[in-house]
Amino acid sequence: MKPDKTSDPSDDTPDVVTGYEARMSGGGTSLETRLGYAPGTKLLLINCDDLGSCHSSNLAIYECLREGIATSTTLMVPCPWSREAAAMYESEDVGVHLTLNSEFDLCRWGPITYAPSLLDGDGGFPRTVVDVWDHADLDEVRKECHAQIERAILWGFDVSHLDAHMGTMQIKAEFFDVYLDLAVEFHLPLRLSGSETEQLIGFPFRTLADEAGVIYPDNFLFIPGVGTRQYLMDAIPQLQPGVTEAYLHPAVDSSELRAFAPDWKARVDDYELLVHDPRIREELDKHAIQLIGYRALKELMH
Repeated sequence: MKPDKTSDPSDDTPDVVTGYEARMSGGGTSLETRLGYAPGTKLLLINCDDLGSCHSSNLAIYECLREGIATSTTLMVPCPWSREAAAMYESEDVGVHLTLNSEFDLCRWGPITYAPSLLDGDGGFPRTVVDVWDHADLDEVRKECHAQIERAILWGFDVSHLDAHMGTMQIKAEFFDVYLDLAVEFHLPLRLSGSETEQLIGFPFRTLADEAGVIYPDNFLFIPGVGTRQYLMDAIPQLQPGVTEAYLHPAVDSSELRAFAPDWKARVDDYELLVHDPRIREELDKHAIQLIGYRALKELMH
């Protein structure tokens, strides 16, 4: 479904931000065909954000990948439990969740490089995206993000893609330049919003990615905040051909999670959805949706 910018903001219908039609109208070959699927195949990429943020997230995400229907995850390298995530790694589809924000009040993390402009008064990354945009030195941003990718590789991850925590790198032009440069340098796919958001955001980021030879999913299921169950279930019957990315934040229930994240209930529900709820598998089968991970897009880039 295409986002309706004039719709009632109380409407909780999911926004499937699509770029498939725009890409095909330009005369290109469809992504699903390039990936070896029949034209018109509907592929769903289910990514688990925030690997490494806490122990509860690590346990849940790896279970979602090994026993559930998740197909990919992204590592927050600066976070306190990222090293444990590396120790638990068994060749799963893991990207790097480029991190320049630390949004929680009681658990703080900061840069892994010397980056004074990326620190707030509390000693961690800024809490908000706007604070990063207002104060960050772009050279320090580039150095920090580069180091996060390199550290993930050093820890043994076969990095499958890049995305950006809280979207900080994706939706402001000068930060996007760094984001795209890193994808080109490391030959990695990117998470991008859909083509219909380009006018809203203000620059042709998908065209820039195409020109750089960087691959990205056709469609993007935007979910405000944390808690994905209803958005994803509502979106599945409406998925477009090509590759659609959905993202969740699964975590197992624990005292650690409850102390760490005010939205802990939604994170536990994401975990239950991906591992224990048979209805989502039934919906995927009913609508002939096939699952795919970012590694397939990486292999296509190579």
